Amino acid sequence: MPGADNAVHPKGLTTERRGERKQMPDIEREDTFAKLTLIKKRACEETGYQFTCLAHLLNAGYLKACYMKLGRDRACGIDDVTWKEYGEKLDENLNDLVMRLKAKRYKPQPAKRVYIPKNEHERRPLGMPALEDKIVQKAIVGILEAIYEADFLDCSYGFRPGRSCHNALETVGRKIMTKPVNHVVEADIKGCFDKIPHDWLMKALEVRIKDPSTLLIIRRFLKAGYMEAGMLMATEQGTPQGGNLSPLLCNVFLHYVLDVWFERKIKPELEGYAELVRYADDFICMVQSAQDARKIEQILKERFARYGMELHPEKTRGISFGRYEEQNAKRQKRCANTFDFLGFTHYCGKSRKGNFMVHRRTSGAKFRKRCKELNAWLKTVRNAMPTKEWWPILAAKLRGHYQYYGISGNIRALQRYYAVALRLTRKWLNRRSQRGKLWRKQFAEYVKRYPLPQPAIKHNLFTLSFVSALGGSASGGK
Repeated sequence: MPGADNAVHPKGLTTERRGERKQMPDIEREDTFAKLTLIKKRACEETGYQFTCLAHLLNAGYLKACYMKLGRDRACGIDDVTWKEYGEKLDENLNDLVMRLKAKRYKPQPAKRVYIPKNEHERRPLGMPALEDKIVQKAIVGILEAIYEADFLDCSYGFRPGRSCHNALETVGRKIMTKPVNHVVEADIKGCFDKIPHDWLMKALEVRIKDPSTLLIIRRFLKAGYMEAGMLMATEQGTPQGGNLSPLLCNVFLHYVLDVWFERKIKPELEGYAELVRYADDFICMVQSAQDARKIEQILKERFARYGMELHPEKTRGISFGRYEEQNAKRQKRCANTFDFLGFTHYCGKSRKGNFMVHRRTSGAKFRKRCKELNAWLKTVRNAMPTKEWWPILAAKLRGHYQYYGISGNIRALQRYYAVALRLTRKWLNRRSQRGKLWRKQFAEYVKRYPLPQPAIKHNLFTLSFVSALGGSASGGK
């Protein structure tokens, strides 16, 4: 038969060409990633282009690649299927999933609702999807990222490839030190992920996507609901945190509702300099004049009220902040203003050469929360397993803390956390029993023999030339 050498064999799902033998899922995966590259290029070149055929990319090869990217030890959904269990019949499960997707019979299962501490008084709700739903969400995220990364503005940093919270912190510091910033507007969207209106979110997606099948899958995820205390709860609004898809949908919604609106409509109406920096649902506005700061604070409330959302009344405020803040505070006989952003308290200070500089330290609320979490973990683990088994986990926790909070100028807060960790560790080691107490000298020798990671700066944010920082671009009125 002509072309028999290149035919697809149903039993082995293999193809032969030039002596090479490949699995069909591998070919599908490579083909899908090649198409995603073309989609990304098309999205960059034609900002108004609408994509009408995307659902066919959800093939077995691409879904298998998404499955391999999932965390192996993550919490299960309501079906209690683990990553390993699903993988025992992976090809069979994925083929069945693809058939349901093509026939539009795929319906996401309700998420499992769990709660984690948000702060000292509140808890944050999370929705844990079933493993199969995580695979589909991961696949859709890859498709949406290829399209919307071309549209997202530079002011957005949260949950984007190649960008991090430390990039956002660096941008905030650079803007305040080099631009005529004299005021900062802090804003906190109250329950953002749980309050996003579905209809407005779908309209935002339809700006770029006209594929009914892809939009149907996303809408079904939004309407899947969640299980709490054995009861199925419907979701009429919001995209609960916990899944792979929620952060990207939040970014798409806030891109149109906040980023583009602020850049194209609000900034031209202001008198002086203004800049927005957003990480997911946390954002601040840096402005030059007090009048602009008051105007932004008011119109932000009106803007989100239009979409049935609101800014937290206690966490949204405008303050004076910038190179003249310390002088103004001294003249007005008050403390200099500070603000919190992404877990750090920002305050005005000086460099070693006496130039203005934005300093950062771990915020008090976050520091207390981390210490409380470490204390609870040590209390639980001290008798659950031998010390030699949980000691490396303690070391990993310290490294994780340094990796996030280890930014320029924050070494003292890291040293404080290290000291608290040693004190709590010795405290709970001594409470394992009434015998065999570890005195301070003995504990110090133990730590010397089995050392824990020392505090270290992991991110250098002070990379500015302060000569240029004090140039004409940084001049502004008090």
